[in-house]
Amino acid sequence: MKKLSCRVCTYIFMKNFKLKQIPERPIKPRDKGITMVMDKGLSFREAEDMISVSGEYIDIVKLGFGTSFVTPRLEEKIKLYQENGIIVYFGGTLFEAYIVRNQFEDYIKVLDKLGMEHAEISDGSIELPHDLKLDYIHKLSKHVTVLSEVGSKDVEKIIPPYQWIELMQTELQAGAWKVIAEAREAGNVGVYRSSGEVREGLVQEILTKIPEEKIIWEAPQKAQQTYFIKLVGANVSLGNIASNDIIPLETLRLGLRSDTFTFFLGKGAKYLTKKK
Repeated sequence: MKKLSCRVCTYIFMKNFKLKQIPERPIKPRDKGITMVMDKGLSFREAEDMISVSGEYIDIVKLGFGTSFVTPRLEEKIKLYQENGIIVYFGGTLFEAYIVRNQFEDYIKVLDKLGMEHAEISDGSIELPHDLKLDYIHKLSKHVTVLSEVGSKDVEKIIPPYQWIELMQTELQAGAWKVIAEAREAGNVGVYRSSGEVREGLVQEILTKIPEEKIIWEAPQKAQQTYFIKLVGANVSLGNIASNDIIPLETLRLGLRSDTFTFFLGKGAKYLTKKK
């Protein structure tokens, strides 16, 4: 597949029509307003198709949990993403699988062999002392750009807001580029209740101490995406987005879907109240 120029992509995908009062979206590479997509085993052809339609809107692809261990044509798929200006990394569960087997150095060798430039460090499935996690972040950041995931995959484990803040602060200080707020691919743990409802008090308290551009909020559900766009703005960074939800998410960011339709309009907009 031929690599697409980001400037060309911007024209093709962002300027089909002219509309006023559309929020500004920075062109890639973006440091905020990031969309992180979950690849849970797309075929090579499916990955090509996804890029052809949505490439300009994809900043990061996470090869979810341990899927990279069994995914065919893995090296080709990694190169496909990288050649099209998309960050790609393994899900944190694969890192944990290496750590629990005492194979950290082997994990680094895998990253080097495959030309990976980013890696995720998490402790959602194992009990990892936090000082040891910080040490892994520090060591790995000498090799690649590190994203650190905060939060547990255990629905019964509730982390208080002050601890979320402390974990995020120290992991950024240890060398993480971004911190990821855990939600799993279903969006029912971490910063969400088991129903998928946002823990609003937790989120808003985190934002009093952690710069919003340093956080990627895992938000696989539309209601969750809408909440963060309305709270932070069009350029909030969101993760665990399904491949068929990339363009729908972009319309939420731009106020071109009913959930955010009036959010970015000024007072001069007409016909905002439906006639009874």
